[in-house]
Amino acid sequence: MKTQLKVTMSLGVHRFLLLLLLLFFSFSIKSEPIAGQTVVFQILDKITTKVKTFEVAVNDNVHFESLIIEIYACSTNPPEEIPEDFVLLKIFDNINLENSKLIYQGWMISSSPAATPLEHPIYDLWLKDCKIDTDF
Repeated sequence: MKTQLKVTMSLGVHRFLLLLLLLFFSFSIKSEPIAGQTVVFQILDKITTKVKTFEVAVNDNVHFESLIIEIYACSTNPPEEIPEDFVLLKIFDNINLENSKLIYQGWMISSSPAATPLEHPIYDLWLKDCKIDTDF
């Protein structure tokens, strides 16, 4: 009876250690962000209250009124993680034909546009999506 109890306890300890090991490794596995090919963002004109949606390819730019928006990279979290999109961009404001001023440079995050906002008296810009090309 004692040997059977020892064998049962030994199996229980082994199962517990295996479960503990699995839990440890499951929390240490991190997925890498997926690089996207197209950025979707919206611009609000605060004067006319009109919202315009743009799709811009990575390594391309778009002109909107006096703004020039250059996209350098975008990425999104894998499907098994919390949905989140990131875009690296520069925004220039063309004050006149000879003078364009850099007004924004950095990362924007789709879930928290207030964390890294565009500070402009006329326009608000926020990231909507980073599209992944599924033709690969």
